[in-house]
Amino acid sequence: MIAGLVLATGITTASALAGAAPRSGDLVVTKECSGFVPTNVPPYCTINSSNLAAIPEGSRILYLDPAGLGTTSGGAVVLDPPKPGNNKAFGTCFLGSTPMHCDFSGGTGLFTWFHASVVVTVTDLGTTKELWHWAGTYSFSPH
Repeated sequence: MIAGLVLATGITTASALAGAAPRSGDLVVTKECSGFVPTNVPPYCTINSSNLAAIPEGSRILYLDPAGLGTTSGGAVVLDPPKPGNNKAFGTCFLGSTPMHCDFSGGTGLFTWFHASVVVTVTDLGTTKELWHWAGTYSFSPH
């Protein structure tokens, strides 16, 4: 019986550690930016689709430094999902560079160990069908 208990404890511990393995993969997001107007403080874009459950449809990207987006130092952004709780990711977007890109590193709640690097593209610029796209990678890892 003791051997069975030790074996069961070892299996449970190994299963818990396997479940705690860092997650990573491709990140694909589409967003619309009708909220990116001077009357919104801060201006924002709304996620239409995402392949990562932690970034559901309806999440917002808040642009804390919109003037910095076109500069070499970039503009600060916050990813703010509509879920309850304090779950935010912090990043910087560089929309004046080639290619345009955003980098995220850390945050709060679900995003404490979040890292992402995405290339930003836009389709139908200046039309009512304008959409912004992110394509890159993400991880949830303390390193």
